[in-house]
Amino acid sequence: MSDARPSASQRHGCLRAVVSARLAVHLAVGVTAGAPSLMWPQAAHAQATQARDYDIPAGTLEDALGRFGREAGIVLSFRPDVTADLHSDGLRGSHTVRGGLDALLEGSGIRVLPQSSDSYVLERPRVMEIGTTQLPAVTVTGSDYGLSLAYAGGQIARGGSLGVLDASDVMDTPFSTINYTAQTLENQQARTLADVVINDSSVRTLTASGGFSEDFQIRGYAVSSGDVGLNGLYGLASSSRMPAAMMERVEVLKGPGTLMNGIGPDGSVGGGINIVTKRASDEPLTRLTATYQDPSQLGSQLDMGRRFGGNNAWGIRFNGVYRNGATAIDDGRQQQGVGVLALDYGGQKLRWSLDAYTQHETDQNVRPQVGFLSSLTSLPSPPSGHRNFFPGTQLKLDDSAVATRLEYDISDAITVFGAAGYRYGRAEQTLPSGPVDQQGNFTALNAYYDAYSRTKTGDVGIRARFFTWGVKHTVSLGATRLDQETGNGYVTSGTTLSSNIYRPARLPEISAQRPSPVKASNTELSSYTLTDTLSFADDRLIVIGGLRKQSVVANNYSAATGGLASSYEDSATSPLAGIVFKPVSNVSVYGNFTSGLTRGGMAPSTAANAGQVFAPYKAKQYEAGVKVDWGQILTSASVFQIKQPNAVTDPATNRYSVDDEQRNRGLELAVYGEATRSLRMMASATFYDATLTRTAGGVNDGNAASGVPKNTFNLGLDWDMPWVRGLSLSARVIHTASAYFNASNTLTLPAWTRYDIGARYSTGILGHTVVLRANVENLFNKDYWLLSGNYATVAAPRTVLLSAQIDF
Repeated sequence: MSDARPSASQRHGCLRAVVSARLAVHLAVGVTAGAPSLMWPQAAHAQATQARDYDIPAGTLEDALGRFGREAGIVLSFRPDVTADLHSDGLRGSHTVRGGLDALLEGSGIRVLPQSSDSYVLERPRVMEIGTTQLPAVTVTGSDYGLSLAYAGGQIARGGSLGVLDASDVMDTPFSTINYTAQTLENQQARTLADVVINDSSVRTLTASGGFSEDFQIRGYAVSSGDVGLNGLYGLASSSRMPAAMMERVEVLKGPGTLMNGIGPDGSVGGGINIVTKRASDEPLTRLTATYQDPSQLGSQLDMGRRFGGNNAWGIRFNGVYRNGATAIDDGRQQQGVGVLALDYGGQKLRWSLDAYTQHETDQNVRPQVGFLSSLTSLPSPPSGHRNFFPGTQLKLDDSAVATRLEYDISDAITVFGAAGYRYGRAEQTLPSGPVDQQGNFTALNAYYDAYSRTKTGDVGIRARFFTWGVKHTVSLGATRLDQETGNGYVTSGTTLSSNIYRPARLPEISAQRPSPVKASNTELSSYTLTDTLSFADDRLIVIGGLRKQSVVANNYSAATGGLASSYEDSATSPLAGIVFKPVSNVSVYGNFTSGLTRGGMAPSTAANAGQVFAPYKAKQYEAGVKVDWGQILTSASVFQIKQPNAVTDPATNRYSVDDEQRNRGLELAVYGEATRSLRMMASATFYDATLTRTAGGVNDGNAASGVPKNTFNLGLDWDMPWVRGLSLSARVIHTASAYFNASNTLTLPAWTRYDIGARYSTGILGHTVVLRANVENLFNKDYWLLSGNYATVAAPRTVLLSAQIDF
């Protein structure tokens, strides 16, 4: 193995070889089941000298080594050609690490060269032909500065963070999760978070691109942008939208996650979304990308990363984005700037990071949202996705945040950690309104609605690993705190005018002076958590239990006087129980019971019990499933039930209470990975039975929950063409069945299907790696409604995205 750093062209050739050899899934993972994501040297040495049972099936040698490395928790390094075209009879029985490697490699001619820190290099001597370029060695460790390895095909990761439960391999997790990699974001040319999470059938975006904000739905329940996590902390993500330029991974947890991360500022219970920011890798990076979005929006992105110091312990990564030009909406124009800086230190015992981002966006004419008259018997047909039926709207977004995280290993068995962050965000927008009738007519009222939010957040904790009577424990004790102040200012036009969504008239002028936002609320969320992860029989059985005590304090202030208008304080406990059983090494059967919390609120002044305070109410989830790792393909199937109470004022008694209830049941099926060496896939399907089990006065009992479709499907394929080196084609189908618009089930939101296609070409020009990408979203220019709460927006029209990326 040469110590010389390969050239850019060699690195590009190596990358193609790595993809074709599927190293993303087959090389070793330095993480043992249920353990933290970093391997301590003493623990690794003890593991290397101990024998354990293996049941690895026959297959390619790459498959066998990959599974052995993951189960043994070791680090392997070898060139992609070392294991090419070699078969393995598998490995069964009890073996030490070295004994298992020798057994797997017997007769292959591959030599095992032990390295420091219990890592290994595999080599197979061969005669180099004249004119043949030798690929540089590829070293794959259990984590890339805290990240789990990518699975086969590189589109998803093998695992991700679970908050207080730490990082975990997907096969050791009693939950349904998916972790998207930077490769997926780059190849799909994701602009914001919404472009990423739409890849799974259990997640839907409720708003279209180019609107005021992004809202999501997971397992049939709404998840707001304000409840998106940033490196595990709530309150730091923009309440409007997050730029994809800062994202290394996007982690999605399906189902309530209050125990893992605490209650979100908006109390979303359907699931959780966490953004993992970019870090510098060992390979220096200077990447410039030019972008185009039709009809005429041009942009550029600079991505730079370096590591330095002893063992490359220090890292710095910068991303800058600028876009400007016309958008797909009538007379639309957007100007956007994003700056992201990440610093980190990765020592043997100490790990530290600092992340900061700022984004500024100005929009002329924004994609509109409308409500509908309650008397309608059917919804009007959606207008063109280009149509702006609120001409003259404006939007200005400003978001800035900084966060830091620190971990320190007191010993091999004890780790302490802490994180803190601060964010300030402000939005200035024109917010027209007017319910629409059957023919698309409405009476438009114009308004200014400006708002700000200021958030301080943090968490601290300690994690201990120990054995009792042969049972491995990972015990975590943590505390979180979030303080968020919000303010707003609102003024209307005072006059209205008649308009139509197909033939819009310009909005009425607002003669009043634009208001300055004033303090509206202050929320304090604090919690304490205790969890224990128990591993039995060499991680064949994993049991997780935990409790989170969550407290909520909320103060609301009068816009007129600035004085305290109402106050709220209460608490609740959220439990979690999860189990994973592995009958064989590549099969995980799991189940969980968990709950989500939403602030209970206070009875309004118009209710008979005005002023009564309600404790945070719980959404309870029961889930069971099975995951099978076939080596190249990861499949999963799960069933779930989530019950969420809702607050309502009873029409008969006029009492406000948390008596309404919605019950979502579902079946989820998913397939991810590589169907062949050149074909990657992401496929999923979700089937819902969402029912209103209790409603005010029993009027809508038994009706279907509004906004939840009967089924959703996703299929994404990415194919390396065998006839043209470096050329790949992609296609994606996203289908959502019809759903009811209202609780009375008198209005139906029609089904929709979206088709996307893409192509990319990777090559080398003058010694530099160049990637050209082209994507078309909504290929057939389908017009359809999207529903968020009581408001609908028309989906974005056909959108063409082009980019040229070059590494210097």
